[in-house]
Amino acid sequence: KLRHAIARHHGVDPAMVFAANGSNEVLQTVMLAFSGAGRKVLTFEPTYAMHGQIARTVGAEVVEGERAGDFSVDGSELRRLSHEHKPAITFLCSPNNPTGTVDPLGLVDTALDAANGHDGLVLVDEAYGQFATHSALDLVDEDRSLVVTRTFSKTWAMAAVRLGYLVGPTWLVSE
Repeated sequence: KLRHAIARHHGVDPAMVFAANGSNEVLQTVMLAFSGAGRKVLTFEPTYAMHGQIARTVGAEVVEGERAGDFSVDGSELRRLSHEHKPAITFLCSPNNPTGTVDPLGLVDTALDAANGHDGLVLVDEAYGQFATHSALDLVDEDRSLVVTRTFSKTWAMAAVRLGYLVGPTWLVSE
């Protein structure tokens, strides 16, 4: 019932929704399934510390790209790091925690193009997504290795409920 309700809220198939005990458990589940020992994940610092922490916990190597002075992620730097390190997962966080910057949708396309060259996954953390004017949720489909994570802890003021979820392709959710 929960997956169906979240799917209705976002206008997607319930098979595209995975829910868990908070968004950190969602992140951990994705990293257990798609990263781990011998694989790398790409983050852009400063960002949500749990991306790197959970990646290290599951045995992945964390490659930390740097943000520009305005805290944006430079698309050419994203492509360079992706080509050089071939991360299993590339993390984007929009609005970013702790900076509050919102990534342009074109950055998600850049990340997807870069990840496509080595079968990587792009994960957009939208824990604060309701504070942005756009969402990567509109880009999720069966042909893209893209997942968007959300939580009820922030804008829904339901932190004690511990409910996080992702929207992604059905093949990814089934894994």
